[in-house]
Amino acid sequence: MKAVKVQYTVRSEYVEENKAKIQNVMDALRANPIHGMQYSTYTDNDDPNTFIHINMAKDEETLSKLNGVKEFMDFRTALKASQPVSPPKLTTLDLVAAGFYL
Repeated sequence: MKAVKVQYTVRSEYVEENKAKIQNVMDALRANPIHGMQYSTYTDNDDPNTFIHINMAKDEETLSKLNGVKEFMDFRTALKASQPVSPPKLTTLDLVAAGFYL
């Protein structure tokens, strides 16, 4: 299993637009699921301008399929143009244990 975390902080005035762009991605994934992948996004309870995306997939090939989703590409382009306070930082995660299968 492969997993990555991406964390960034947006300007206060961009929070709602960012949430809408994320929802567009999730709607696209519900309409055309990438089998073997779970993708979710959270905000930090202490800083609602900070977003955390977790992408877990059965392998690297499945993980990379998200990059081919038009809504995800649109989201990334808009996020970059918004000039985030803290740019996206990708962290590769090592799975210790899971109570689910992909």
